[in-house]
Amino acid sequence: MPSKGLFCHRSSHRKLRRSDFLAIALKPREPVIFAFQNTQSGGVTMSTRRPIYLCAALLAVSSAMELNAQTPSTFIVESPTMRTGEMMPRKYSPDGPNLSPPITWRGLPAETRQIAVICQDHGAGNPPPWVHWIIYNIPGNATGLPEGIPFESTDPMPREISGATHGNNGWGLSMYRGPAPPRNSVHHYHFAVFALNTELDLPPGLTRNELLEAIDGHVIGEGHMMPIYERQPADQDTIPNNSIHGSWND
Repeated sequence: MPSKGLFCHRSSHRKLRRSDFLAIALKPREPVIFAFQNTQSGGVTMSTRRPIYLCAALLAVSSAMELNAQTPSTFIVESPTMRTGEMMPRKYSPDGPNLSPPITWRGLPAETRQIAVICQDHGAGNPPPWVHWIIYNIPGNATGLPEGIPFESTDPMPREISGATHGNNGWGLSMYRGPAPPRNSVHHYHFAVFALNTELDLPPGLTRNELLEAIDGHVIGEGHMMPIYERQPADQDTIPNNSIHGSWND
């Protein structure tokens, strides 16, 4: 049987990289178009799947391509104050003081050298997802993120995550900005944690796409948590740095 390679139609038929696999996995409702190229005849057959959800996308991609790194293992992501499918406390939103939430993880691969975290809303953004938080360069021996990580780059990170760095969220700000969806709507907030097999020493201010590109080929484990949020009585004046601009409805 002729060998086949998996190519992404949206990227000029280039061969999919590990960062493309991560991007597909983190956009479970976005339609994806694949082209399967016969490497002997040169012919291309297009195939569209709409919609593709997280598990289906993972299975389809992993069965059709060779990854640059081993298939990531899974580990547990938890929080002392949040659970998947349950309402996030108001204090982690601009409806309250907008503290970054505490999250913990366990069961990471023994080879973990560094950790990265993304919080995103797949129900917002054009295109989705809308990014609320990016933090990386987290030491590989860290067991989680404490509540209320500093907003200002001049403030030191807590000792247990010394060296960690913020990336830019959807507002272009290197900080956590909590959920504030349109009133009377419930949004899901996806916390994705990545275990890396090397220390990358990445610069501050990376976007989501830039981070996924940087960790391409280094992800050896992943864990996920997805609490929800609906607007609660507004108290937006309590958010640190009231000069932050942009829509609150995300």
